[in-house]
Parts: sequence; C-alpha cells; structure tokens
Amino acid sequence: MRFDYLVFIGTFEPFHNGHQAVIARALALARKVIVLVGSADEPRTTRHPWSAVERAAMIQAACGQQASRLLIRPLRDHLYNDALWVEDLQRIVSQTIQCDGEGGHVGIIGQEEDAASGYLRMFPQWACVNSPKVEGVCATDLREHLFGGALGDVGRDSSIEAAVPEAVLHMLHAFRDGPQFSQLLRERHYFKEYRKAWASAPYPPNFVTVDAVVIHSGHVLLVRRKHEPGKGLWAFPGGFVDVAETIDEAVIRELREETGISLLTEALRLATRHKQVFDHPERSQRGRTITHAYHFDFPCGDLPPVKGADDAEQARWVPLSEALQMQAQFFDDHFHILEHFIG
Repeated sequence: MRFDYLVFIGTFEPFHNGHQAVIARALALARKVIVLVGSADEPRTTRHPWSAVERAAMIQAACGQQASRLLIRPLRDHLYNDALWVEDLQRIVSQTIQCDGEGGHVGIIGQEEDAASGYLRMFPQWACVNSPKVEGVCATDLREHLFGGALGDVGRDSSIEAAVPEAVLHMLHAFRDGPQFSQLLRERHYFKEYRKAWASAPYPPNFVTVDAVVIHSGHVLLVRRKHEPGKGLWAFPGGFVDVAETIDEAVIRELREETGISLLTEALRLATRHKQVFDHPERSQRGRTITHAYHFDFPCGDLPPVKGADDAEQARWVPLSEALQMQAQFFDDHFHILEHFIG
C-alpha cells in the first residue's frame, strides 16, 4: 500500500456507485480512508436532503465489512471563507489520525478532471490520487428522479436502482416514507411554480434582496419564516428591494416590517458597521439572488422589544453563542453571513 491514509471529500447526496468506486480504489492504495462528509449541518432542502449522520450511515451500509477501514467525519461548509474551510479540514484530518493512534503517509483522492475538483489543489502537502469517473452517475440527477422525475416511485426507477448500492436503495425507500420527504416535496413544488412565473423572461432573472444583521449586547436578531421557502427556519429580517427605494431604505423598511423594532433610522445608520454583498450562485434555490447584508452593531444596552410580523412568524433576540450552534436551522446562507460578520 502506498498510503497510510487517503482523504476522500464529498457531499454524497446520495451516496452512489461512483462514490463507492472511489472508496474501493482508495482502500486498495491505503490502510485506511478518511471520508469527509461535506455540507454538514446545512438546513434540509432538496439540494441537501440528508443530514451528515444519515449520509454517513449510507456509506457504512454500502461498504459492508470494508467500513471498518473507513474513518467518517462531518465537514461544515464555510461558504464565504475558503481559508477557514481548509483550516477546518486540515484540523479534522490531523485529529482523526491522532485518535486513530497511527501516523504515516497521507494523500488525497478525487476526480481531477471533474469541474468541481479545484479543492484538490488546496492541499499541496498531500499527494493527489486521481480516481477515474464512473460515467452515467450524477447525484444531481438522482435527486431529480427522487423528488419527482419521470418516474415517481424510487423503487421502480431503474435510473436510481442502477446507480446506487442496494443498501442505499433501501434507505431511500425509507426516506420517501418519512415526514421530511413530504416537506421537501412541498418546497420543491413552491420553487417549480416560482420559476414558472419567470419562464417567459428574455433573460434569467437576477433578484436583489437585503438582509439586516442586527447584533445588540451579544445577541443577534432573528425571525422565524412563516411561509415557503424555508418555512420554520430562522433568518435575518429582510426581503426584496422595491423598485422605488434605495438599498439603504429597503433594509430599514424590511427590518421594521418583520420585527416591529422601534430604533430610529438615524440610530440604525450610525450603528452600521459593515455592508457586504453576498452573491454565491447557489445561495438561494429561488434563482440567482444577490443580497446586500447590513451589519448593525449596538455593543451594549437593553434589548429593544421585537415581535414577528409580515412574513415573520416570530422574532427574537438569540445569544450569539446559541446562534452559532443553530446552523442546521438557518435559512439559505444566513448562517454563513453571520459567520462572516462576527468572524
């Protein structure tokens, strides 16, 4: 064997035959394989239907006895900070090797010809092993079939049956019978109807929104979403910019409409610490949505009363220590926006 450990990074949504082929090659070259399950703690959506724990269970079930040579760990995204993601990954790998009790030669394995494989070049300290791609297997296509492709029943969908290990197929059956699947189907229907309204536009639309990140005395102001998308998830007060207002006016209007906060406009402007555009192409499933986030900072004082209104079911001040443990409950990329502003 050429390596003591090979690192394999993926989201595995779901775990399919292509992933299994990479693990088989890695196990032929290394004593153990460190499998990092990416996008851990993201809110459950049709893009991220399964938790990191559920995806780890798929991997273990599919690999059978070979699973004893896998060291599976969750890996969080840091959407707007690649350096923090690299540091996080390096630390997890180092701690995993220490806990395993043995050091040695470490490498990383992946598909270098893949369009999304740029991350492999972020780790020059590790030798890179290229694993040929299994043609005809795509996690995005599998999710499309699962949530309403040409064939509705996953058990009869030959595309899914041919693309995933048998153990994973059984887990997909069970998932479709659970309550989370029904909620995701409703959200999928919402997005389908939403995009249909813009289908006749000459160009794909770009939406402009605002978000108010209000931090006051060690607390952040959050609202619980009343409607789809993201019903029940926590978010910053915000929304779409009206055609007759500026960005500055929009963020203050949305803040007041959704929370009823009584802070004066001048007080908010004086408390503005940062303004930042967040424009990751996949930050919203509604389509290309670019948000202007404002960081308002009030270092001390009593927390102003707030009450959910308009599109907000509830508004509350959440201690920062608590908010930083709520990633899976945040809407879209709002957790990553908070992480960006507070470092």
